[in-house]
Amino acid sequence: MEPISLSQYERVVFFTGAGMSAESGVPTYRGRGGIWAQYRWEEYACQDAFDADPDKVLAFHQQRRGRVLACQPHAGHSHLAALQGAHPGLSIVTQNTDGMHQRASARDVVELHGSLWRLRCARHGRIEDLAAAEYARRACAECGATLRPDITWFADSVNAAVFARAQRLIEQAQLFVAVGTSGIVYPAAGLVPLAARGSARMIEINPDQTELSGLFAEHVREPAGTAVPRLFKY
Repeated sequence: MEPISLSQYERVVFFTGAGMSAESGVPTYRGRGGIWAQYRWEEYACQDAFDADPDKVLAFHQQRRGRVLACQPHAGHSHLAALQGAHPGLSIVTQNTDGMHQRASARDVVELHGSLWRLRCARHGRIEDLAAAEYARRACAECGATLRPDITWFADSVNAAVFARAQRLIEQAQLFVAVGTSGIVYPAAGLVPLAARGSARMIEINPDQTELSGLFAEHVREPAGTAVPRLFKY
C-alpha cells in the first residue's frame, strides 16, 4: 500500500485495540498471554468482586498500573499523536484502558472501556488519578465511599455517552483505520460496521486476520509500530 496523505480526508477515525498496546509490552486481557489466563475475572474485575473485597481488587489494578508504566508508547503511538496534532478532524477511539495514547501526547481520546488512570464514585462521578503505580486516593472526598477503577468490568453497562460519541465519529468518518483490534469484544466491535455503512475507506492494520477482516477493503499485515508511521502522512 502506498502512503496516504490525511489531508484528503476531512474526518478520520483510528480505532485501536489491545494489539496496539501489546506491541509496547502491555499484557492483554484476552488472547495469547492474556491476564485472564492467569486470574479469574470473577475475583478481580466485576462489581461483585469489588463489593466483596475492594482492597483485593484495588491491589490487582495497582499491579496492572505498575506493569503498564513499565512499558513505553511505540512509534505508532507517537506518530498517531503527531498526526492528530496536525489534523483537526482526526479522532482516536480506543478499547484500551492503559492510557498509552495519552502518554504519547494524544488528546481527547475516546476511551470506550474507561481508564486505569481514573477512579469513580457511584454518587459523585469520576476523579482523575494521575499515572502512578499507587492510587493517589481510595476514598471519595465528598462521601467517603471507596472509589473503584473507572473501567468497564465484566457485567458492567457501557458508558452510553462515550459510546454515543464514538458512534457519531465513526458514522461520519471518511477514512476508518482499525489498528490491533481482534473484533471479538462487544459492543465495541459492533461499532466497526457503522463506518462501512457510511462509505468510509476501510483499512485494517493487524498482523493477523480477525473476525472483522471481511469489512475492510484494505489490509496491512504489519505491526502498528511500523505500519502507522510508514503509511500515514500529514
